[in-house]
Amino acid sequence: MRTVELLCSPELEAAVRAAWDRLAAAGLPSLARNTHPTNRPHLTLASVEEFPPGVEQRLADLCDAALPLPVRLGRVAVLDGSAPLVWLVRPTPQLVALHGAVWDVLAEASGGHSWHQPGRWVPHLSLALRFGAADRRRARAVAGAHPPAGAFVAARSYDGDTRTISELTTACPRSGG
Repeated sequence: MRTVELLCSPELEAAVRAAWDRLAAAGLPSLARNTHPTNRPHLTLASVEEFPPGVEQRLADLCDAALPLPVRLGRVAVLDGSAPLVWLVRPTPQLVALHGAVWDVLAEASGGHSWHQPGRWVPHLSLALRFGAADRRRARAVAGAHPPAGAFVAARSYDGDTRTISELTTACPRSGG
């Protein structure tokens, strides 16, 4: 699996990580417990089995031209399917246009995951995976009382086979933790 992901500005990343920490401190599921070095707040635009040849540079050019993108988060919700706890991202016209353009570039890719495709995509930043419905109200109070704002400032691709990332933009900021 290969993804196209947008990374948060330092202040937005800090706000999401703080929500992860609050959830963990409250004894709730949280991505704060995922210590893999690639784990950081991100918005997944696309997920496919493999990138066709030459696509990575086209994606990099597209993201370089579109970023930074201002973002505001909405409410905390539990999505259907694997039931992740997420902070919904309010889709701006620019974000929706970038998402569609990424899928245009990936038109020849195999194994596109339908939940990221235009028309089905729910833009969000994950807070916890496989979240139980019983704790929704408590999680909303702990994690998302005041949805932050910020920007998406860089893009990367995650390779699920090797569990590594590659930068898709020229100015990919690093973060601690």
